[in-house]
Amino acid sequence: MLITPVDFTSPTAAKDFAESLHNTGFGVLTNHPLSQALLNSVYAEWYGFFQSEAKHQYAYDPQKYDGYFSPTVSETAKGYTKRDLKEFYHIYPWGRYPAEVSDAARRYYADGANLAATLLQWVEEYTPAEVKAKYSMPLSQMITGSEQTLLRVLHYPPLSGDEEPGAVRAAAHGDINLLTILPAATAAGLQVVGKDGEWHDVPCDFGMLIVNIGDMLCEASEGYYPSTIHRVLNPTGEEAKKSRVSLPLFLHPRPEVVLSARHTAGSYLTERLHELHSKN
Repeated sequence: MLITPVDFTSPTAAKDFAESLHNTGFGVLTNHPLSQALLNSVYAEWYGFFQSEAKHQYAYDPQKYDGYFSPTVSETAKGYTKRDLKEFYHIYPWGRYPAEVSDAARRYYADGANLAATLLQWVEEYTPAEVKAKYSMPLSQMITGSEQTLLRVLHYPPLSGDEEPGAVRAAAHGDINLLTILPAATAAGLQVVGKDGEWHDVPCDFGMLIVNIGDMLCEASEGYYPSTIHRVLNPTGEEAKKSRVSLPLFLHPRPEVVLSARHTAGSYLTERLHELHSKN
């Protein structure tokens, strides 16, 4: 399976992007409008935050899911028993935000959400008419005013060699939301399952933007846009001694948005969060 990067400025970008999502579950964008300088500052200062004790002042709220999640309460992917080898911080518009960092991550959140509306318009424009007819409203309108869209700042610590057998940085999983926007991380490791059932590396040159489909878009499109299973591998050799920082923006509809005959966005999210955190 080949995931061909799409030039955001190309006259055929919308069509090429939507086709890539339909065929592979992923789209990879180059020449996108998100600032690499802003991303670099977010990566650097949040790496410092994760090295500090200050992070423990923001322990996650089990009702709201904002704040800091330590490795001891990290996610266990559906179907797995070992926690992922990661720590992360959840940023919502209404949530707690560390005083120890600048507003760079908040600015990135706003820029990413604006770009997301464009990408969802592209997806809808190239959705077949019979599939589009099933959307309860235009896809870009599903996220308008949403306070559920989540920016997750992820830190995968260096591997020490004494990790629990079978534990990985991120076990195979699908995302819950509509689309996930992910700038290339500070290290490689992201893989996706292709239609051939095999694992494939996702292009991740610095400056690229990776976009993948979540379960909610798969639900709303009745599978036309497939929610793709992906994972982050444990590095080996010298790379194992390095941290990896990643910045996925999970685009979530407002809770009342109807996805299908069986689910609103709210009911779907509640069901999946229970699955993820039931072992905590």
